Amino acid sequence: METLNTSSPFNFTLPPNFGKRPTDFALSVILVVMLFIIMISLGCTMEVSKIKAHFWKPKGLAIALVAQYGIMPLTAFALGKLFRLNNIELLAILICGCSPGGNLSNIFSLAAKGDMNLSIVMTTCSTFFALGMMPLLLYIYSMGIYDGDLKDKVPYGGIVISLVLVLIPCSIGIFLNAKRPQYVRYVIKGGMIIMLLSTVAISVLSAINVGKSIMFVMTPHLLATSSLMPFIGFLMGYILSVIFHLNEQCRRTVSMETGCQNVQLCSTILNVTFPPEVIGPLFFFPLLYMIFQLGEGLLFIAIFRCYQKINPPKDKSKIVYTAAATEETIPEALRNGTYKGEEYFTCKA
Repeated sequence: METLNTSSPFNFTLPPNFGKRPTDFALSVILVVMLFIIMISLGCTMEVSKIKAHFWKPKGLAIALVAQYGIMPLTAFALGKLFRLNNIELLAILICGCSPGGNLSNIFSLAAKGDMNLSIVMTTCSTFFALGMMPLLLYIYSMGIYDGDLKDKVPYGGIVISLVLVLIPCSIGIFLNAKRPQYVRYVIKGGMIIMLLSTVAISVLSAINVGKSIMFVMTPHLLATSSLMPFIGFLMGYILSVIFHLNEQCRRTVSMETGCQNVQLCSTILNVTFPPEVIGPLFFFPLLYMIFQLGEGLLFIAIFRCYQKINPPKDKSKIVYTAAATEETIPEALRNGTYKGEEYFTCKA
């Protein structure tokens, strides 16, 4: 199907003083504080030896990077063609598909009982590679769609900030786990409580800030695209992991990392690239995508948890008892004249 090449300006204006209101500032502060504390909690679940193992044997990491930088941009481009989106709509979806990573995937991996060491390593590496891969992918996929130069719009400062928000708090958590393990339990529990409270505050502030503006972006084609993109990411990440024989923990981790996109980077690129009269309500497409990836991720986690309740994992380390006469007891009994052929039992795991 041909992509519609019409991209007429939108009769749309952002809310007054959007991004400069006290509620916008409060939302930004809460997000940064919440992410910092949550990443410390996640760092407490990591071990240096296991992190090194993923770097020395980077099979899972390589599969995840292929999924993030291969599957998601191609999925965004294919969905745009399938639903015959106009140029501006296709560009918004492409930018979202080329923005991998984000901290939500780490939280999902923890909830899905994934490999947290692999999850943090993946988030760090995908964010680092974004410095080069995002401009390359945007240049390749936007040819023939956008006359400007999207690769010059990549927010390198935002990418560096994302790296800092991952590496510093995770390092603090790893240090606590190694040097002060007695505090780890309280840090993790406190992090989860703060995450729940912050989620409520973020939801309320987001609703106040955005208001009814997001309703303009809820067209049938954009709703279908934003719902299918994370679903295909979660599914294809898991299938790719199965094909390359990763273990169950790593499969769930790669799935969560593939389906979750960095909506903050996407919003930044849309904001600096297009004026409001051109991008219109598509400025809120990353928020729409985040709603669907949050809902679908929680649905997959709920299905996994229910499956575990119905079919709990079997303990493979069974203890087998075998009757064996010990080498020490029998000679001693023979010397004392008391051995009468009794069997002395030992436990062999």
